Amino acid sequence: MDNFFDVLIIGAGPIGLACGIEAQRYGRSHIILEKGCLVNSLYHYPANMTFFSSSEKLEIGDTPFVTTLPKPKRAEALEYYRRINDKFNLNTHLFEAVLSVRKEVDIFHVQSTKGLYQAKAVIVATGFYDIPMMLNIPGENLPKVSHYYDDPHYYANQRVLVVGASNSSVDAALETYRKGAKVTLVVRGKEISPRVKYWVRPDIENRIAFEEIDVFFDSCLTAITQETVILSTPKGEVTLDNDFVLALTGYQPNFDFLTAMGVHVPDEAPRIPEHDPQTMETNIPGLYLAGVVCGGLNTHLWFIENSRIHAEIIMAHLSATVRPEAP
Repeated sequence: MDNFFDVLIIGAGPIGLACGIEAQRYGRSHIILEKGCLVNSLYHYPANMTFFSSSEKLEIGDTPFVTTLPKPKRAEALEYYRRINDKFNLNTHLFEAVLSVRKEVDIFHVQSTKGLYQAKAVIVATGFYDIPMMLNIPGENLPKVSHYYDDPHYYANQRVLVVGASNSSVDAALETYRKGAKVTLVVRGKEISPRVKYWVRPDIENRIAFEEIDVFFDSCLTAITQETVILSTPKGEVTLDNDFVLALTGYQPNFDFLTAMGVHVPDEAPRIPEHDPQTMETNIPGLYLAGVVCGGLNTHLWFIENSRIHAEIIMAHLSATVRPEAP
């Protein structure tokens, strides 16, 4: 059957591609379905982003990732993974979203926006970048509010409020500040996150110390209007004039998508989907998780560098439990 595969992989990010490569090594037929472009999440990262990981830790398929700097940029990563996809001639279908996954006896039936597929096993490698953590406050739906940040030029000479103290928030604050924005940080905790990139943390701390970037610690954003933002601070309510809000408060996996497939996801945080870390198999036999989706709301637990191994774990388990299709 043309639409029957040993392994169907949902998500063409680095880990999804790694799963496709590993399927090839085990002689398994595969297809990768991706609702967006190749490595879609990486494509939507900030244009000037520098990875925390060094290039060799982002490698897949035993293929060197050669960069001009120790820490690769977003553009270099996009090019590397595009070349990986071409080198291994992976069966990748882009801009084809998966609508449903159901299992009948031992076969999975996967309906996408472009067709119906059958597979002996399904790997979910969908990441977490598509669904932002909402603040659920008045005015959050205004056009001036964004949960994603791309390029600093757009915010030149504007009054910008950045919510959060993670890498994405700090990068946005520093870059927009250097393009002439009047930047204010709102941080729920008492300090900048210790997980901020070690070469960036002194920069943001110095900008705060020299009062070049304003900051409200132990504070939160409570409301947004067309022309202002309202903060709850230790000293009481504060209203600031404002042009743009970057609510970079984090992201989460698509839990509804997982539960619709039958994967058990606890209601309580951190909502880690049920799976065996020794095999990556979920409570549905033959249905596996790979990459950052395994961490639920703990999106800082898994990265490309420490979840590449998921592809090998899954295929090793499949080789011991499911026979491949004859050529």
